[in-house]
Amino acid sequence: MDGILPTIIICAVLLIIAVIAVRSYVKKLKSGCCGAGGDEVEKIHPSDKDISHYPYACKIGIEGMSCRNCATRIENAFNEKYDYYAKVSLKNKYAMVHMKKPVLDNELRQIVQRAGYETISLEPVDVKSQ
Repeated sequence: MDGILPTIIICAVLLIIAVIAVRSYVKKLKSGCCGAGGDEVEKIHPSDKDISHYPYACKIGIEGMSCRNCATRIENAFNEKYDYYAKVSLKNKYAMVHMKKPVLDNELRQIVQRAGYETISLEPVDVKSQ
């Protein structure tokens, strides 16, 4: 009988921990990976929205995006810079990045990496054919 009380206490503590973990996981599923608190990342718009001013473009495959906040973070990483205009397709896991001047692939990779994601492909796009 002496060993039953400590066992009951340990089981109760483990049950409480399990309930907290499940509630946290459900909240994360409802809000998305980056928005567990329900906060949306504020969108940064490019200073120049006229796509015809961007003669260069690149389709960048990106790994690690799983919600709207992820997509917005990628767009913001480019749109906060003067010479870029980016739109992300979360469904297809890529960003279409328009540029006012030619840019080295390494610079594009670094922007994606600083935003917290991984570049898996870079494809130059002929903007004249769009």
